[in-house]
Amino acid sequence: MKNFMDNDFLLKNKTAQVLYHTYAKNMPIFDFHCHLNIKEIYNDKSFSSITEAWLGGDHYKWRLMREMGVDESYITGEKSDYEKFLKYAEVMPYAIGNPIFHWTHLELRRYFGIDDILSPRTAESIFRRANEKLKTRTARKLIEISNVKKVFTTDDPVDDLHFHKLLREDKSFSVEVAPAFRPDKAINIELPGFVPYIAKLSDAAEIKIDGIESLCSALTKRIEYFDNAGCVCSDHALDVVMFLPATAEQADRIVKKALAGESLTRIEIEQYKGYILVHLGKQYARLHWVQQYHIGALRNNSKRYLKQLGSDTGFDAIEDHPFANKLSMLLDTLDSTDELPKTILYCLNPRDNEVLAAMINCFQKSGIVGKMQFGSAWWFNDQKDGIERQLTALAQVGLISKFVGMLTDSRSFLSYTRHEYFRRILCNMLGTLIEEGEYPDEIEFVGTIVQDICYHNAAAYFRK
Repeated sequence: MKNFMDNDFLLKNKTAQVLYHTYAKNMPIFDFHCHLNIKEIYNDKSFSSITEAWLGGDHYKWRLMREMGVDESYITGEKSDYEKFLKYAEVMPYAIGNPIFHWTHLELRRYFGIDDILSPRTAESIFRRANEKLKTRTARKLIEISNVKKVFTTDDPVDDLHFHKLLREDKSFSVEVAPAFRPDKAINIELPGFVPYIAKLSDAAEIKIDGIESLCSALTKRIEYFDNAGCVCSDHALDVVMFLPATAEQADRIVKKALAGESLTRIEIEQYKGYILVHLGKQYARLHWVQQYHIGALRNNSKRYLKQLGSDTGFDAIEDHPFANKLSMLLDTLDSTDELPKTILYCLNPRDNEVLAAMINCFQKSGIVGKMQFGSAWWFNDQKDGIERQLTALAQVGLISKFVGMLTDSRSFLSYTRHEYFRRILCNMLGTLIEEGEYPDEIEFVGTIVQDICYHNAAAYFRK
């Protein structure tokens, strides 16, 4: 029997162990999608306790606590940091088989040098020792400890990018931090917040938005503003992929109806979204950006908790709406004029792995290595089985060797251990192929593939 999370954790054979320890372990990180707060990075945030660093905003952990029946006051409520930490420690022993159990102990080891297993018995000691270590573990220090070379935050088109600009001028921080353009609020015309958001976009772009032409002009202006601030990619939450062809005249009528407060039909919503996504895609292609589509989230399922706590608090799930035909139409519309930018496609429903693995190879382009990418296992899938399934689908349908690899998709500065978790799973998969005679024993060459997936592919992919 192996010891818990020993040096060869998840590495089930000698070749996997060599691939990880020799080739993967010390590779830098290129985190091209996360939700870290740029102001906290610039101000080099200090944390009051491990509870703030660990549980603040982390709805992965919150969901487990709720399932255990923990009162909300210990999760997002008014209880003290110590009380909240103790409740989390009570849940941990019951999280057998859950990746959060692994992530929790990787974080304790890598950032705090604590090898103890978190439980009610060890909680007080771990809380005290971690808090002492946190005195020297500021936001920037945690990023640097993780060997991160570049980070893309997630930013709204109306953001002034003030802290991004200040950070670019700050030569004391060696990690490059760039914005990523997230225009969801301008796309989701069916939501109640669309009209007030367009007013904000109008102010930010200094363009009066009264129809589709002025709306597209405002978005283009903000894209160029982001580009000047070092942005090289966008990110879209396409929870349900909607696309129907539309003329400028049709799109203009739809926008004017929405701005007048009139209800839209499903067809009109799909026409608007199709039109605006094509416009945005063309702008990204013009500026040599990468676009990212995150597909398949079913958000805010509990309206009671949405009203009480707001969005992004742990009440999201997996959508099961079919999307292949709509996605193909969208990509093909951009490709038909050779204005399809580099694109990464992510699915939240694991049943869609092969859909995306097959889709990307319909729109590759001569002269660009891996222009279309099937993105890493995301959200509910970034656990051992989910990562293995995504990697297997990509390897069996395409070229895993050209994969741009893992990202954090997290609000936590402690989440970079997920890259270690991913790398161990990747090395075990490739090592097993060699050990079982499914690939030649060319460990040095496979080692370079591992290093490419860990860092080099992403660094090259996002280079303009």
